[in-house]
Amino acid sequence: MKIAVLHDYANMFRETRAYRRLQDHEVTIHTEAYTEPERIVEQAAGCEALLLTQQRVPLTRQIVEQLSNLRFISQTGRNTYHLDLEACTQRGIVVSAGGGGGGGSPYSTTAELTWGLILAALRHLPYEVERLKQGHWQTTVGTRLFGQTLGVYAFGHIGGAVARAGKAFGMHVICWGREGSTTRAQAEGFDIAASREAFFETSDIVSLHLPSNAGTRGIITSDDLARMKPTALLVNTSRAPIIAEGALVAALQQGRPGFAAVDVYEEEPVVGATHPLLQMPNALCTPHLGYAERGGYETLYNVAVDQLLAFAEGQPINVANPEAVG
Repeated sequence: MKIAVLHDYANMFRETRAYRRLQDHEVTIHTEAYTEPERIVEQAAGCEALLLTQQRVPLTRQIVEQLSNLRFISQTGRNTYHLDLEACTQRGIVVSAGGGGGGGSPYSTTAELTWGLILAALRHLPYEVERLKQGHWQTTVGTRLFGQTLGVYAFGHIGGAVARAGKAFGMHVICWGREGSTTRAQAEGFDIAASREAFFETSDIVSLHLPSNAGTRGIITSDDLARMKPTALLVNTSRAPIIAEGALVAALQQGRPGFAAVDVYEEEPVVGATHPLLQMPNALCTPHLGYAERGGYETLYNVAVDQLLAFAEGQPINVANPEAVG
């Protein structure tokens, strides 16, 4: 098969063991970060299969209809909200979307980054590092974790890991979310906030760990953010659309919360430094690094190559649109 790997930003795929398993196929790897649909069409033209990393590449009907040779998409992870599955099915394009596997490592790496952002924000690390390089000594005062209140919204794989680390730091951890989420948190001995309002009002740090879907879009409102302390930190390493559109920028401008650390954006990749959060002194921004870790990539790409080889043998696995098979 002729296979295109799109948006491999760090040129990581060719370094994995999975890449060598495709030696009998023609593989082209594209590492550019871009948003223009025509670039997707250009790089995927003539290919029978695509390998897509997470949800980096949106495939709309308009794009799919221009890829006349495309027969298969191997998607890392189970999420396919960025793909027009109906258009793929109508054109006979099989989509395989398998889980990460590997003992939950994709979840823990995001939890690790969450704590990296929290520590960097509270201790002003990016600012002080750059100042030191410019010849200056310390000029800021940080905030310790011990004794602070950590609010974890959604106690799943990632939220649970973040909560446990907060407890280890000597923080008071409170949780909020749906019934299943709070039940899991209580079972591990974590407190549940008295109310949604109390959750945002009392937390010194709020860490969001909700999936992005129709039910969670805009679930964090401007009213929620306005309840946060002027000294509080909001951390989002899950998905940007869970916060109401424009609400975080407006809240930071008004000083509640006083600071934010984010790893996700409404439209990715963010290139050209155009996102308004990048211009704000009270926002710490990273380019969606939560899952970008070597071990996690090995697991993700191993499953993706399993899917490619299974399709090549006529026995597709992890099929998201079974109507397209055959």
